[in-house]
Amino acid sequence: MIDDIAGHSRRNLFRIGAGALLAGALPRIAAAQGADKVKIGVIGSGKIGGTIGGLWVKAGHPVLFSSRHPEELKSLTDGLGPLAKAGTVEDALAFGEVIFLAVPYKAVPQIAKDYGPKFAGKIVLDADNATVNRDGEELVKETKEKGIGLTTASYFPGAHVVRAFNSMGVSYFQKEAHRTGEAMAIPIAGDDKHAVEVATLLVKDAGFEAVAVPLARAQEFAQGGPIYGQQLTAKELRAKFGLMQ
Repeated sequence: MIDDIAGHSRRNLFRIGAGALLAGALPRIAAAQGADKVKIGVIGSGKIGGTIGGLWVKAGHPVLFSSRHPEELKSLTDGLGPLAKAGTVEDALAFGEVIFLAVPYKAVPQIAKDYGPKFAGKIVLDADNATVNRDGEELVKETKEKGIGLTTASYFPGAHVVRAFNSMGVSYFQKEAHRTGEAMAIPIAGDDKHAVEVATLLVKDAGFEAVAVPLARAQEFAQGGPIYGQQLTAKELRAKFGLMQ
């Protein structure tokens, strides 16, 4: 089982310089932005994509928000400043070292069909949930039989998928990011050590604390799962997952 990596040593990962540990944890970081900044491509720039992407911009990460109509994102990117750009899905895949996927789940198979090879080698943070009314019974059945994390991974072979930012609605992220006192927890799930490290640090930069489990356990905090919608601190979430304190 992947240990919870949100502890003190992980919090300080970006502070130890551009040594070997950092180089392993952060793939292809743009040197011009500094070793602690990640180029992020957002696919699905609605409420979740715009909110979380905006938190990353404010933390100093360059973010390209994508849409089938990039011109409609002008007000979003103008409000966030020069680190925020707009483009197409293909632009986001070319730009991002990390891809944040925040679309209705029914869009995942089509995105995989259109752009699948471009995801290979990328860290993909998947914030999508599957519901019958919106995404259809067949796709929801697939996510439940395989587990939603492993389903996403099956659509993007060669990508390093981490489930993240799907356990709560957008108002929670807007309200609780960087709150005073103990940070609220965000459950994440992934199997690639470096991808989970990067996701953990991006969760921190968004104003939360990550608690990690293997990708097969992602269903536990997907919509309809026992941990979905629960507002917890990291200590409380570790207990829910049965992780060692």
